Amino acid sequence: MQLFDWIVLIVTLLFIVGYGSWKTKGSKNVEDFILGNNETPWYTVGLSVMATQASAITFLSTPGQAYHDGMGFVQFYFGLPIAMIVICLTFIPLYHKYKVFTAYEFLEKRFDVKTRSLAAILFLVQRGLGTGLTIYAPAIILSALLGWNLTVMNIIIGVMVIIYTFSGGTKAVNVTQKQQMFVIMSGMFITFFLILHYLPNDMTFTSALHIAGANDKMNIVDFSFDPEEKYTFWSGITGGFFLALAYFGTDQSQVGRYLSGKSVAESQMGLIMNGLLKVPMQFFILLTGVMVFVFFQFNPVPLNFNPNNKVVIEKSAYKEEYHALEKKLSKLSEDKKVINLLYIDQLNQDYDNPILRKELVNLSNKEKDLRDRAKEIISRADSNSETNDKDYVFFHFILHYLPKGLIGLLLAVILSAAMSSTASGLNALASTTAIDIYKRNLKTEKSEKHYLHATKFFTLFWGVVAILFACVGTLFENLIQLVNIIGSIFYGTVLGIFLVGFYLKRVQAKPMFISAIISQLTIFVIYYYMIYSQEKLGYLWLNFIGAILTIVLSLLLQFLFFKGDKKDNSDLILEE
Repeated sequence: MQLFDWIVLIVTLLFIVGYGSWKTKGSKNVEDFILGNNETPWYTVGLSVMATQASAITFLSTPGQAYHDGMGFVQFYFGLPIAMIVICLTFIPLYHKYKVFTAYEFLEKRFDVKTRSLAAILFLVQRGLGTGLTIYAPAIILSALLGWNLTVMNIIIGVMVIIYTFSGGTKAVNVTQKQQMFVIMSGMFITFFLILHYLPNDMTFTSALHIAGANDKMNIVDFSFDPEEKYTFWSGITGGFFLALAYFGTDQSQVGRYLSGKSVAESQMGLIMNGLLKVPMQFFILLTGVMVFVFFQFNPVPLNFNPNNKVVIEKSAYKEEYHALEKKLSKLSEDKKVINLLYIDQLNQDYDNPILRKELVNLSNKEKDLRDRAKEIISRADSNSETNDKDYVFFHFILHYLPKGLIGLLLAVILSAAMSSTASGLNALASTTAIDIYKRNLKTEKSEKHYLHATKFFTLFWGVVAILFACVGTLFENLIQLVNIIGSIFYGTVLGIFLVGFYLKRVQAKPMFISAIISQLTIFVIYYYMIYSQEKLGYLWLNFIGAILTIVLSLLLQFLFFKGDKKDNSDLILEE
């Protein structure tokens, strides 16, 4: 980090925080603070929705995911555009029609207060954890690579977000996310083209794709029906669809973004914009990770990208054994460079040499073996060390190969992404707590100003909770997977409740509530035994299973045990 990097980083972040606080200061009431007075244009809605999902985890973990496993992760998003269409046709018109502050208000109108409270509590649990992770993810990477104190980093990121979210609510979130998306995408495009520039002079982009393909990094679509495969076309189009439907349709951190739209049409256009741009954006981020992989075929690469593990090894009795592996990797890297240059020369003559391709695969397998052996040594040196280094790959490239100034910009990208998703999370947590829990259960009438102050207090409260969770968090296999796993555990049940409310007119409150409880408990059991313990099932299927189980159980309970119940609010909701 040079002086110029610090200037770029500090100026960018202070501008975002200052501009957001200044531009949106002085909310008059709860409607202004939570819904932004319904003044948000469609393009701001679209950018805000994208920025909410595009957390720092996206820009730290996704390139590392592609570096290790290739482009297959993009299948995770295949169901998203379809989900956007369903939400635009069903969810948005009903939310606007009944002028709800949160998605969960709808559930009381359709069912009862117990169902509303259950969905709100499930949201608060998973989003509270998720918001802590959006702070923790960039903090742990930055602290490891730059030597910054992890707790201090968590506090800095959390406090910056609290300042403008507390000040301006939804307006502040929407306004700042436009600037954040500009910083994020500018930094990513500049980095992508710099990677291409750093490749050998006679190497074309097409040649780079051939090298990536020879190493199985360009397998974009997998039509396998194997349930143990995490990312396939089928899991993306089903599990990914249900996850996107639940996240964008029932998660208040996203619902709050388009509830602030000027009209139904503006909200719908914002979501359609997200549906059109999200898959290409994720494809581009993954492709950036693949290009980082190609770059490291010609440049020195560490045995493990996590610098903390190097420190652990140097203090252990396994230092010499580890150094021996590093020497083997260095020799292997030189061999890979020679073979890759020969392969490029052949490609430039329009000949894809199968012998060289086979040798590239052979060398990559040897490198993988060295890395696996290194992980074993690290685990022996310290059983608490996180040996998985996917989250450190992209940032290692940024720190060691980008010119000064751009390092500061990419740090600003990562912190901006952390702030954008954290701000949406805090705003949604505060709104849900204030409206669905506090206001709904308060026995006496209070003024609008009271509820405004209460919402601001809950913004501060959840900000502190998120910071505390970030300070005690631990790294998982891959941070982007952890966030999606947490969501998948809860989203299926919540989505099932909403789908019954929207489409199954006969199902009433009691069977709905009971089926939701049973479904959520079942998902906990399935996750523990089928995914956590044995990895017999891809986690994306939890969204599908949870939603379908909730729907089927509610229908069975309704017709078997509650058929004579006369209470029915469905006409109130479903009739135009």
